[in-house]
Amino acid sequence: MNLRSTFALLAISWQCVTPSLAADVTMAFGEKIPPFCFPESNSGIELEVLGEALAYRGHVLKPRYYSFARIPVAFKAHEVDAAMTDLGQDLRPDGAHYGDPAVFYDNVFISLKDRNLVIRKPEDLKGLTVISFAGAARRYPEWLAAVQADGHYYEQNDQALQVLTLDKGRYDLVLSDRNIFKYFTLQLRQTGYKPKPTAEHAFVRFNPMDYRPVFRDRKIRDDFNAGLKHLKETGRFQAIYQKYLGEP
Repeated sequence: MNLRSTFALLAISWQCVTPSLAADVTMAFGEKIPPFCFPESNSGIELEVLGEALAYRGHVLKPRYYSFARIPVAFKAHEVDAAMTDLGQDLRPDGAHYGDPAVFYDNVFISLKDRNLVIRKPEDLKGLTVISFAGAARRYPEWLAAVQADGHYYEQNDQALQVLTLDKGRYDLVLSDRNIFKYFTLQLRQTGYKPKPTAEHAFVRFNPMDYRPVFRDRKIRDDFNAGLKHLKETGRFQAIYQKYLGEP
């Protein structure tokens, strides 16, 4: 057998073997987080980006849904093969291999534009009422502890209500991921309601490396990174965001 024939046989062998390397990947996701995650339909920005990136080399995403606090617990307990985030814990001692950032949660304060508020330091929140997602006070105590102590801080699991209550002037500020707020604003507009213009106030330095998926299998992590790179190079990544956040 000549060398060319040997390479041909090897190529055929690889074509037969490669599909068997594909795997079902069970991944822990947080409970309903529009527009990133809709458990009832296994859809949303985050599920589509992660699922398509894994599919690039044949893997199949199998989402499992948990409260946010249980996501790293589920990974440590080997209930899942991967997790959407480490929730601020270093999971490397528990066998985690970190993937590249796939989606971004960028929390900001949001006010009505005509209020002309300036938010640059925690003291600027004095006397203002703030409505936020659940758990924000624990995450940003340096900003919210004094507001909470003054009785001006409120948490709301239904983030759709944040848009409406801010628009009606019931609170001075919303603390939200900018894309989640944008999504619910678009949903409100589709009902015929016209929300007032808003302004964003960044208050922490955005670091995309703070939010990365983790995988138990290094090879699957590498395949995911390759798939994510492909999504970005082909424009598919942007198209997924546009699908959920584009103007109606």
